[in-house]
Amino acid sequence: MTEQKKKLEKLSGVKGMNDILPQDAALWEFFESTVKSMLRAYGYQQIRTPIVEPTQLFTRGIGEVTDIVEKEMYSFTDALNGEHLTLRPENTAAVVRASIEHNLLYDSPKRLWYIGPMFRHERPQRGRYRQFYQVGVEALGFTGPDTDAEIIMMCQRLWDDLGLSGIRLELNSLGQPKERAAHRKELIAYLEQHVDVLDEESTRRLYTNPLRVLDTKNSAMQEIAQNAPKLVDFLGPESLAHFDGVQRLLKANNIPFKINPRLVRGLDYYNLTVFEWVTDKLGAQGTVAGGGRYDPLIEQLGGKATAACGWAMGVERILELLKEEDLVPAPEGTDIYVVHQGEAAEQAFVIAERLRDTGLDVILHCSPDGTPASFKSQMKKADASGAAFAVVLGENELAQGMVGVKPLRSASVESTGQKNEQATVPVEDLTEFLINAMVATAAGAD
Repeated sequence: MTEQKKKLEKLSGVKGMNDILPQDAALWEFFESTVKSMLRAYGYQQIRTPIVEPTQLFTRGIGEVTDIVEKEMYSFTDALNGEHLTLRPENTAAVVRASIEHNLLYDSPKRLWYIGPMFRHERPQRGRYRQFYQVGVEALGFTGPDTDAEIIMMCQRLWDDLGLSGIRLELNSLGQPKERAAHRKELIAYLEQHVDVLDEESTRRLYTNPLRVLDTKNSAMQEIAQNAPKLVDFLGPESLAHFDGVQRLLKANNIPFKINPRLVRGLDYYNLTVFEWVTDKLGAQGTVAGGGRYDPLIEQLGGKATAACGWAMGVERILELLKEEDLVPAPEGTDIYVVHQGEAAEQAFVIAERLRDTGLDVILHCSPDGTPASFKSQMKKADASGAAFAVVLGENELAQGMVGVKPLRSASVESTGQKNEQATVPVEDLTEFLINAMVATAAGAD
C-alpha cells in the first residue's frame, strides 16, 4: 500500500523554476517578436550556445570572487568522464567562448544576440527566479564609444516599442585595469579606516573585490560608500574621452541618464562603460537590464585581444513591467473553427487541411471522449476559441456539396454582410470565400 501511494504522489517542479503556461503565451510571444524586430533593425544576428558549459569558463570569465561563482552556480561533476560542468548563469562568457572556438571574428566584427534560460541558485523573488530567461546582445570587435552608445539606445528603443515608461538609465565608467588598481589601493586604505562598520560580506571582500563593497545594499554602510574615493577621479585622459563620447552621443539622441559613481556591476570582466536600466515598479528588483564594455574578456578566455561590449535583460522582469502597466496583449484567436456531425467528419477533416494549405489557422472540433457532440456545444467551443468564422458541415450540407459559414465576431459579420446569419457556400468556393472574408475582416478591424 505504501509503495502504491508513492507511485501516485503528486510531483511539483523545482522551486524557482517555473512553468510558462498557455495563458501567458501571448505575453511572451509579444515580447519576443518585439525584441527580435528591434534587433533586426540594428543588424544583429542570433547565436545559440549550450545550456551546460565547462565550470572554468565562468570561474575564469566572471571572476572567482563574485556572488555568482561563490554562491549561485549550479555546478556538478559529470559521472561518466569527471568533467566539471555548470548550468550557465549568464551567457556573455559562453558567446565569447563560441566566438573564439569557431573563429567568428576572423573576417570582421560581429553583432550577436541570444535568448534563453540561465540558472542561478538564489532566493526566488518577484521577477527573479532560479531558472530565468535573458535576452542579450554582444558587439564584438568594436572599440569606439559609438557602439557603447548604440547598445544603450537599443534598450530605449525597446522600451518605446513595448510601450514601457519610467525606466531610468544609470551610467558609470570603470576605466582601465591600471586606473582601477590605483583606485583600488586608495579604496582599501579608506575602507580599512572604517573596518569596524563593515558588515561580514564587505569585510570578506575588502582585499579581494573592494569595488563590490561600494555596491552594498546595507543601509548602515551607505554613508561610507557615498564618501569613498570615486573611480572617476582616477581615470586617465583616454578613459575620460571615451566616457565623454558615450555621454555626448546619448545627449544628442535625447537619452536622459544619471551618472552613478557606485555602479560597478557584479562581474569582473567589465572595463570602461557600465550601465543599468532601473525602475521603481518592481520593488527591490529594480534593475531590468544592464551591461557595458568588457574588452579584457576575449583575451582572458584564450582569444586574441578584442574589444567588446553588450547587455542582458531579464525577460521575466520586463514581463512583470508589462503587467504592471497593463500592456498585456489579448490572446490571438484562430481564424476558422470547423464543426461537424455524423458522416461529415471525414470531409470536415479534408476541408480543414485544405484551408490550412492556404495559410489560415484552423481548429477542427474533436470530442474529448470520442462521442459526438451537438452543434450547439460545438458552436460554444468555436466562440470560445476566438475564431473569426465557424465552418459548419453536417450530413445535409454534405449531401448538397455545400458548407455553412457563420461569422463569430462583429468585424466578421460586417465583412460578410450576413448580419450574423450563416451563409451557405459551395465546397469548391469555400477557400476563396473565407480568404476574402478574412481580408475584409482585417480591413474592418483596422
